Amino acid sequence: MIDFDCHAHVYETVAAVAGARYCPATPAPLQNWLDLQDRHGLKGGVIVQVSFLGTDNSELCSALAKLDLNRFAGVAVVPMDISDAELDHLVDAGVRGIRWNLVRGKAIPDVNAPEVQGLLAKLRARNLHLELHLEGARLAPVLPQLVDQGLRIVIDHFGLPSEPNPMCDPMIKSTNSLSDATSLYFKFSGHYRTPFDVTGHAQEIRSKIGDQHIVWGSDWPHTQHEKEVNFSAVRQARNAWSIGSDGTAASELYNISLES
Repeated sequence: MIDFDCHAHVYETVAAVAGARYCPATPAPLQNWLDLQDRHGLKGGVIVQVSFLGTDNSELCSALAKLDLNRFAGVAVVPMDISDAELDHLVDAGVRGIRWNLVRGKAIPDVNAPEVQGLLAKLRARNLHLELHLEGARLAPVLPQLVDQGLRIVIDHFGLPSEPNPMCDPMIKSTNSLSDATSLYFKFSGHYRTPFDVTGHAQEIRSKIGDQHIVWGSDWPHTQHEKEVNFSAVRQARNAWSIGSDGTAASELYNISLES
């Protein structure tokens, strides 16, 4: 059973940071998301820092301050040189992972660079995972190196596959070629961000990493796709992916649980 919405964006304002590639027309209030959770029988979830707010995680922290951190968590976006004190503040606020938003040609960090290694060391020390929003064709070449960094790696939106046939898809091929995928997790979310049916890709991912490494996310409020989908539609669409229980993955990644 899926009990958590592990990918949603919450923001009370729409004041974008300089250089943002997109800014929505309306806010996505926390209470609206909580109402949707109640309506659809969900018991918690994860707020992911939205791209137009950059590394200003104040809205994220404000939302988490209103929530039970036994059932809710956050994923932040931070500068590569974030200080220990700043990262500890986010952890105390309920952040359990850091996101690299690398779509649309943004440079992929060199994991061997000292600055990147410094950040990864800080994540390992705090048991934080690294979440990647990156097109599958660009993700494929770097995936083996990323999963070898000693921390959990979470792939957004099915890995944004590029080929309709999963057996020809570079992201699927790279995933299947891993000798050890125990640190790899996928979010089954945002299927509408890929221009073809991802059911076959979901099956391949499940066969490689297992249901205990998969979480589901509504991707609410479906930024840039608000007119195409809604919460009810994405809730229903997930049935095609035959996901098992998300309790283990939610506990390991976000320290959230139904026990409390």
